[in-house]
Amino acid sequence: MAVHRAGTRAGREFVRVNCAAIPDDLIESELFGHERGAFTGAVGRQKGKFAQADGGTIFLDEIGDMSLRTQAKVLRVLESGEVEPVGAGRSARVDVRVLAATNKDLPAEIRAGRFREDLYFRLNVLPIHLAPLRERRADVPALAAHLARRWCEENGRRQPMLEPDAIARLSAHDWPGNVRELRNTIERMLILGDGERISAAQVDAVLSPGAADTAPAAAGADSLRGHREASERAFLVAQLRAHAWNVSATARAIGTPRSNLYKKLEAYGIRREGEDGA
Repeated sequence: MAVHRAGTRAGREFVRVNCAAIPDDLIESELFGHERGAFTGAVGRQKGKFAQADGGTIFLDEIGDMSLRTQAKVLRVLESGEVEPVGAGRSARVDVRVLAATNKDLPAEIRAGRFREDLYFRLNVLPIHLAPLRERRADVPALAAHLARRWCEENGRRQPMLEPDAIARLSAHDWPGNVRELRNTIERMLILGDGERISAAQVDAVLSPGAADTAPAAAGADSLRGHREASERAFLVAQLRAHAWNVSATARAIGTPRSNLYKKLEAYGIRREGEDGA
């Protein structure tokens, strides 16, 4: 999107297509459009994504998941500048800038016969390699702050401050899931937390293998509030266990006043394991 906004086509359409999300039997219709009656279910004429992006930019996301048949047709559009809607029998010219992205190793896909070499070279005019998050750890603090701010704005929450040690923990993580994993981690911490700060202990609780124990507790929740409360209860129990049920130590570790933790324990009916009602 930034490439589109910074260019001379910024005033025209930016059309995004997730090639992996569209069934193979529908992607040609999505990209090039179709005429009424072109196939079963085609009850009306549809304008394709390339035509929608005429004069602007089309972004083919996850192009490595596109079938060989569709790849051939995309190559023809790139070479001729013409699209032919399914069932039309005629072509129309389009002027489109094409951006493409994939998480696959396209040279390896070519060797395996799953991606056309000619399309690869036609697209590979100005390649941009986006390094994985583990190779650009200096970006993590800014990304984490941005993701936290956006989630809080969308959910009407006040944005807590990430403590320096929490930022250090986030920056040290390898992030095999890249930005998607970072986003989910930030959102989980915001859902579980209720203070003005996010501590290193809270980051550890989410990133550690034991953090997955909170998921089953929230799986049966049928609302955001129910999910948050179930997740928060599981988080508190896990932290109490980790600190031998020492309330003061647990409160310090998760960055909340001891009085607030006591209120939470009472509200959720949490008692030391072995006691009645635990």
